[in-house]
Amino acid sequence: MDPLLLETLISSAGADVPVPPIARRPAHLVGNTPVLWIDEPFAPQGRGFHAKLEGANPGGIKDRPGLHMIREARRRGELVPGAPIIESSSGTLGLGLALAGLTYGHPVTVVTDPGMEPSMVRLLTALGAHVDQVVAPHPDGGWQRTRRERVAELLVRTPDAYCPDQYHNPDNTAAYRPLAAELLSQLGRVDVLVAAVGTGGHSAGIAAGLRERCPELRLIGVDAVGSTIFGQPAAPRLMRGLGSSIHPSNVDYEAFSEVHWVAPAEAVWACRRLARRHYASGGWSVGAVALVAGWTARSCPAGTRIAAVFPDGPHRYLETVYNDAWCREHGLLGHAPPPEPDEIAEPDECVVTGWTRCSRVRDPLGRAAAKAGAR
Repeated sequence: MDPLLLETLISSAGADVPVPPIARRPAHLVGNTPVLWIDEPFAPQGRGFHAKLEGANPGGIKDRPGLHMIREARRRGELVPGAPIIESSSGTLGLGLALAGLTYGHPVTVVTDPGMEPSMVRLLTALGAHVDQVVAPHPDGGWQRTRRERVAELLVRTPDAYCPDQYHNPDNTAAYRPLAAELLSQLGRVDVLVAAVGTGGHSAGIAAGLRERCPELRLIGVDAVGSTIFGQPAAPRLMRGLGSSIHPSNVDYEAFSEVHWVAPAEAVWACRRLARRHYASGGWSVGAVALVAGWTARSCPAGTRIAAVFPDGPHRYLETVYNDAWCREHGLLGHAPPPEPDEIAEPDECVVTGWTRCSRVRDPLGRAAAKAGAR
């Protein structure tokens, strides 16, 4: 509540006015994030989408799994009191684990790469985390594989150390069930969910929670060009926070109705339009999701209730997405996306380089089919 409004209410109505609750610990600030209506320039007025602003959490959307994975590991005895936490992260989960370390009393090491913004390195260090940067990408698995191999080395050297393994930990997915409940409380129902896909946790967890009340929910995944998650070949990626050069087992391929790949210049255009028109913006995932959610709002019948997850805010991207010099250096300015995505019939039909849509989604490793055959 606005402090001036609260002061006015108290002065006019006396002590009976309820005072907003006070968080006693930083972890109490996580959750119950707001929803903002987004229309122009992504969709005509009245045909927009509802953006869940997860950047309102202290560190972003991954505060939720950071706290939940550590709490569950402690409950099961996999993480003993005071033992170190070591994990690979491009940034946002690092913040969530720093919060979990502070909350539960564990030192945290975040293994990352030179693509992490200097401001994020400084912030993680200020929050008490140790940042360990690898120096070269793996020739096959890129930076993610190098980071994960470094985590494995540190685990061998560090007694009692625990790695949450966000890519393959079902607690990552389970952490987002409360977010689904929040959306249902705020919107009543959700017909379409648009979510970026990196570890696969929030798309799987939110969709599963929503389908308990909205069984006809459509889930639209948003990936980055150069990501291997949905069957494209791996390539170097500027965009951080979505996409992957490995195949996380938390991705629920069967839950998706379709997938869209988005290029960096298209995400930059969307981020900046969000900031200028709606004041709320964020990083690569936010821009990519907004682009696809706007197209969804234009394409679906009037009255379709669309929720889009904005995982973070703009602050860590001030020297990249919102830096004209950096964007010019990488050729990201002056490239407005087309009104419609390209379409392909199969996810590996061709190498996509810009906004592209595919309504056939399958696990490129065939894990779901293998499980079905085993049953």
